[in-house]
Amino acid sequence: MANNFEVIDYIGKEVLRIAHEKSTFLGTIDRQYDEEFGKKGMKVGDTIRIRTPEKGTIRTGRVAAVQDSEETNTTLTVSTQKGFDLAFNGAEAALSLDNYIERKIAPRMARLISTIESEVLQGATKLVYQVAGTAGTPPADLAAFGAARAKLNQQATPKDSSRCIQLDSVTMGGLVNAFRSQQNPVKDLDKAFREGFIERTSMADWYENERVWTMTNGTDVTTVTLNTYTVVEGDTDLTVTGFATPTAGMVFTLAGVYDVHPETKAAYSHLKQFVILEGSTATNLLISPAIYSTGKDQNVSAMPTTTAALVFVGAASTSYLQNLMYHPEFCTFATADLPLHGGADKCVRQTHEGLSFRVWEDSDIVNDQQILRVDILYGWKVLRSDWACRITS
Repeated sequence: MANNFEVIDYIGKEVLRIAHEKSTFLGTIDRQYDEEFGKKGMKVGDTIRIRTPEKGTIRTGRVAAVQDSEETNTTLTVSTQKGFDLAFNGAEAALSLDNYIERKIAPRMARLISTIESEVLQGATKLVYQVAGTAGTPPADLAAFGAARAKLNQQATPKDSSRCIQLDSVTMGGLVNAFRSQQNPVKDLDKAFREGFIERTSMADWYENERVWTMTNGTDVTTVTLNTYTVVEGDTDLTVTGFATPTAGMVFTLAGVYDVHPETKAAYSHLKQFVILEGSTATNLLISPAIYSTGKDQNVSAMPTTTAALVFVGAASTSYLQNLMYHPEFCTFATADLPLHGGADKCVRQTHEGLSFRVWEDSDIVNDQQILRVDILYGWKVLRSDWACRITS
């Protein structure tokens, strides 16, 4: 296998092609900020500031109620570098290039993408606080997905054609029969009958993904209450009693605290859901979203009482699969351009649609072999967790 620009460039393009083919989740979320990293030449640990929309309040009447412009920001960090490395000797170098890619590179690329997708999909799902479906009961029809669709609509999620669902194959298989029995377009029924696959319904494109997260509840979920704690505006932690082992990703409601429309602030008939975050303890829960009962950020109908009960989704110490419905802009993924070394015949970078990979080949003269490494530098962040909903089973 000649060590020249055409070869290394071809390998780089094949790496990018395989990455796009294997990206079930990454290809469906927002990647609009990746160009900024490339322009600034960022390194591991660097951050970019991302503006988030202002909310404001609406006036009634003739007299103006002027509001100050309060631009809010969040940051995205490129903190993770992953890749794979392989060595090949003279005999392996004699393989045809396509054979080498198929036998050596493609399996490693598949595993690399799977590892990254697992991290991002499961990590992002853990931060989503809205849940539809019944814990412990796999969906037997489309009702739970309709409920998830409704939750996204109630949070003013854009009603465009870009919404998606990531779900496991077992759930997909169980739903196909229900889908076949309904009145659906011929092409959709053909897909269901021939391939056992649902392509689009409930205002979302459906994707099979075995990397969806399985959540395990902590213990003592029926005895948790606020510990004579007065919740204040903007609170993101709660002092509680009756908990032994909280687990990040657990979802709960508070008695008397109802969800509201994000624009009109009118109360819904269902309780607001919250999620426990990493870093929580048995007596202090870090939560999302922050609680606001008034003002432009209002997201609940009222503050809880000082001893309000926390009611959790699911039973104690029990695991539940968490499929996910979302709008692409609920989460963003960014890759940064890694530096090139050794000249164009040894090191190339390939970038397309938000994915940037570096392919680097060099000689190991001590062991009489060639070494090839493939790297990606990336970061991700959930920006609008209200634009996503889990479907538990």
